[in-house]
Amino acid sequence: MKIYTIGFTKKSAERFFGLLREAGVATLVDVRLNNVSQLSGFAKRDDLRYFLGEICGAQYTHRTELAPTKEMLDAYKKGNVGWVAYEDRFLELMKMRKVDEIIRRESLENAALLCSEDNAHHCHRRLVAEYLAQQWGDITIEHLA
Repeated sequence: MKIYTIGFTKKSAERFFGLLREAGVATLVDVRLNNVSQLSGFAKRDDLRYFLGEICGAQYTHRTELAPTKEMLDAYKKGNVGWVAYEDRFLELMKMRKVDEIIRRESLENAALLCSEDNAHHCHRRLVAEYLAQQWGDITIEHLA
């Protein structure tokens, strides 16, 4: 099984939807806490749902249990917590929420985890994918550029 990840920042809509279509993504799983921000441009919830269906023939779902808490995210964004501490806290949150038990493995077949960061290195979508791969096994992860 393969899980994809993608961020929308620094990507045109053409590039973003092209990457999803080329990868054959069937479902985009939005792991953002806030999916309706005006700063999201084409990546707002309702727009995404429409564009995914029309351009990619894909579904959209929003899974806040795969997002950090507001307090956790604010502490990291404001520089009060470094990446290593944020990563540790986030992984502990995934364990506490038992996401590997509440998320059905088959729901992530040909799915891409979406967040805003342009790079997966310092983004919780990478942590979610790696956590689930570790818990479930036999999963490869591909970060769409």
